[in-house]
Amino acid sequence: MDARDLLRSVRTAGSADGWRATASAWRRQRTDARDLPRRGTERARVPGAAQEAESLPGGGRVRFARSVLRVRVAVGGAVFCSWDGADPDPSYALADGRPEADLRAVLEPDKDGWRVVSERVTVLVSPHGAVEIRTPGGVLLRRELPPRWWEPTGGAPGAGSRWVQRSETPADARVYGLGGRAVGPRLPAGGYRLWNTDPDGSFEPGDDPLYITMPVQLVVADAGCHLIFHDSTWDGRVTLRDGEEGAGSGHDRPGGSELRMDGGPLRYWVITGTPSRVLNRWTALTGRPALPPRWALGHHHSRWGFGSEREVRRVVAGYREHGLPLSALHLDIDHFDGHKVFTVDKRHFPDLPGLAAELADEGIRTVSIVDPAVKAEPGVPVYDSGTREAAFVKDARGQEVHGVVWPGTAAFPDFTDPQVRSWWGRLYAERLDQGFAGFWHDMNEPVSFASFGENTLPRSARHSLEGRGGDHREAHNVYGLAMARAGYEGLRELRPEQRPFLFSRSGWAGMQRYGGTWSGDVATGWSGLRASLALVIGLGLCGVPYSGPDVGGFTGSPSPELYLRWFQMAAYLPFFRTHSAITAGRREPWEFGPEVLEHARAALTERMRLLPYLESLAHIAHRTGAPYVRPLWWNAPGDRALRENGDAFLLGDALLVAPVLEPGSVTRAVRLPRGLWYDTATGRGHRGPGQVLLDAPLGRIPVLARAGSLLPVTGADGATELEVWAPRLGRAGGGVVLTGDPDGWESARMERFTTRWAGGEVVVERDGADSAEPVGYRVRVRGSAS
Repeated sequence: MDARDLLRSVRTAGSADGWRATASAWRRQRTDARDLPRRGTERARVPGAAQEAESLPGGGRVRFARSVLRVRVAVGGAVFCSWDGADPDPSYALADGRPEADLRAVLEPDKDGWRVVSERVTVLVSPHGAVEIRTPGGVLLRRELPPRWWEPTGGAPGAGSRWVQRSETPADARVYGLGGRAVGPRLPAGGYRLWNTDPDGSFEPGDDPLYITMPVQLVVADAGCHLIFHDSTWDGRVTLRDGEEGAGSGHDRPGGSELRMDGGPLRYWVITGTPSRVLNRWTALTGRPALPPRWALGHHHSRWGFGSEREVRRVVAGYREHGLPLSALHLDIDHFDGHKVFTVDKRHFPDLPGLAAELADEGIRTVSIVDPAVKAEPGVPVYDSGTREAAFVKDARGQEVHGVVWPGTAAFPDFTDPQVRSWWGRLYAERLDQGFAGFWHDMNEPVSFASFGENTLPRSARHSLEGRGGDHREAHNVYGLAMARAGYEGLRELRPEQRPFLFSRSGWAGMQRYGGTWSGDVATGWSGLRASLALVIGLGLCGVPYSGPDVGGFTGSPSPELYLRWFQMAAYLPFFRTHSAITAGRREPWEFGPEVLEHARAALTERMRLLPYLESLAHIAHRTGAPYVRPLWWNAPGDRALRENGDAFLLGDALLVAPVLEPGSVTRAVRLPRGLWYDTATGRGHRGPGQVLLDAPLGRIPVLARAGSLLPVTGADGATELEVWAPRLGRAGGGVVLTGDPDGWESARMERFTTRWAGGEVVVERDGADSAEPVGYRVRVRGSAS
């Protein structure tokens, strides 16, 4: 029992829930001891020497003494490598199965083995099983060393093979991604576990793992960028190693990683190119990000513990009285009847549909939490329905697996079964009837309270896995992803005319095709503020562009300064939501004093002014996978100083946001990418690359606009206008405006604009239009070329 287990045991002891959590923990351990296959003795295996090779569509196959490697280049340049016959399918990550092979890529002999040459990448295979990924010009991006397996020698059917894959990258390479991590966005050397985990309380930098882990690395080096994804859902661990330039006798020591997996196929995808191209191809492979409805880009207010319709009306009235815009209000588990999912506490919420309609009349949508755990008690309608459908996870003996969650003893739907997903999706009809417009999936790692050990289901619990059959070791990391799919597909069936709004605490590679996520229970504190920014940037680089933190942190009571600085940063993030625990106090801006209220109002006003720009970014993300929030090196991956910077970000290509992350700070040192950047508060221009010191009074955080950029914004009359920041003399700029159906499925309209100097003034032209034709929007030019 480690320190965290001991703390959990002490905290839960003595209460009825605590005794249930302790009993559940013992039950999980006994079940696994009884039903998990024993590994016994194992035999190590490596590929051995190459024996023969054959060319196949898109690449070829190399047969080694003890293994077989398949290399296949897809149209678009993504490289698929697999050992021992592993195919791209079945995969929970891929959106549409295997992509078409690039028939121009062929396997051919090379002086050191074999090579596959394609338009965008060259793959080299050594006679002992190393795989090198190189640019078309031959520059090394990544070397995967020969893998090693550990296989049972007998008496352990179904135990599977453990494996390790070591890699080398250039000495200057930096790694991002691996899902949602509390450090970063540049991941320092060290170990990172691949097992979706509720940290059992709030988290801050250094806590690992968290709710969303993905075997996805985005690697940036002078030689170029690449993304590598190892498609195994099993528990694993990535150990990153920084390189060292000029190590030893003037030679570089490469960086790299070691990936150890407890099972699953050894197969991986590699995508090379610029950051924008990598994310484009990655989301083409795993699914384009879901497009949130327009209202979801506004401000959301939430709290665990509203407790009644009266309190909800009080909060909404406060927003109205203080002139604060509000787009959505979220109801946590306290609105359920006894914490039971798909129910309503009629005593405290006697007319939830009426309340939702009342809020909708004010332009405020209601969002419902949805947990996967179902109270395991006959007479509970959802449990009875699930029992009839045989929907719940079972153990190896065919008995329902029970855990302990908010409603007490609970059963868990098996979302890896298509029929169970269909059954679960139909349950959202009850939520829609209550007037909810959006859905918030929580506790879906999945969590089962335990006073010691892992707070999840037994590893031996059985799952359908799309009919293949398997256990929780393979299903755990995709449980939240499969739940999101169930909800998304159910909502599309129930309300086909509207785009679903759904975000999930847990997920895996490909989760973006069903919706977004949020930080989870980030600690209240300045370290939690920094961690929440790292999460948003890191998730965006894994293909999940729509996310944001709990403003103010989940667990504690933030100081007025911390709350305001968090609020100001979040006003520029995709998902802008205040939220807190039931014990953490209120989070309404007016609760922190008149000065905070004034400055929060300014941040909210700016958020609403930028809504057309955010809508355009949402459509861009949906079309290309480019995240709304981007690291400073996004357009300059060769800038090493920017690769180390994680305290500021780009919002699209036009804005640079530098949040205040330290108490008492009234200035901010900001490292600028190349070009001319205007301080949006003062209009003063600053030239990059380099570092500048900017004012950051309590009333605002530094935001800079790229020279030549064009942003669609909301004007004083409510109509969209174009805010143009003057390009440098002799240079041109521009931007795009995308508008479409705010809630439905009609294709968006895209307009491209160019900005340039002509006759001593900045002119704006719509691409494809006659120069004399009006642009169709009011234009406001800011900044100067000096």
